[in-house]
Amino acid sequence: MVRFSKSVAAAITLPLALGLAACGDTADDATVAESAPVENVAAPAGTSWSETVATTDRGGYLVGNPDAPIKLVEYGSLTCPGCAGFSQQASEPLMNEYVDSGRVSFEFRSFLIHGPLDLVLTRLIGCGPKESAVPLADQIWANLPAIQQRAYADQASLERALLLPEDKRFVAFAEVAGVYDFFAARGISRDQAATCLADFGEMKRLADFSQSYANDDKIAGTPTFLLNGTQLTETSWESVEAALQRAGAR
Repeated sequence: MVRFSKSVAAAITLPLALGLAACGDTADDATVAESAPVENVAAPAGTSWSETVATTDRGGYLVGNPDAPIKLVEYGSLTCPGCAGFSQQASEPLMNEYVDSGRVSFEFRSFLIHGPLDLVLTRLIGCGPKESAVPLADQIWANLPAIQQRAYADQASLERALLLPEDKRFVAFAEVAGVYDFFAARGISRDQAATCLADFGEMKRLADFSQSYANDDKIAGTPTFLLNGTQLTETSWESVEAALQRAGAR
């Protein structure tokens, strides 16, 4: 079971009780009942549902028709290989075949199971337009081994960065972790990224959301999927797609 690093408490100065969160764990659930097929819902003229994005009061990014009758929520970690595998299999068919139909909405909630690196990456996907957040998450997952190898190359310097004052802490952490160039190549400049990471109030807000996923939503691992409020047992795209179809997206 993957546990939070001890440096997270120093990084956020919060009692982040997310030690039970693990990458790749699943939980028991009720079976999603089979429902009648749901009709497609056209997007407003000149738009597509997969490019329609809103932030939610649970700290997520909701893609698609906000009134879609079939609602898929992913609690995922940006540093979780299982989440990366799901992204690589699911991203295109989920958006093209389900979200764009208007029948399904998809909400991504970033669960900080690996501490400061998760937090920095989560802040940076939200540093640009909200429409770019989920595509940026997909690009992180597509490049995850290289990002993690670079980020953890100098553990001692990472720990020292987390001892800096609040407005400098994550700015320095991101420098040591080598993530600025990755985001600069994707439209978020170094100055823009540093400004976002210097906002400690926003970093704390993201950590608070993650805390609530563990405490209030009882999420214990990533990826975890809720379909219309029912937690799915399996986490492969094949099983999630089958659940979407049972729920009426067919």
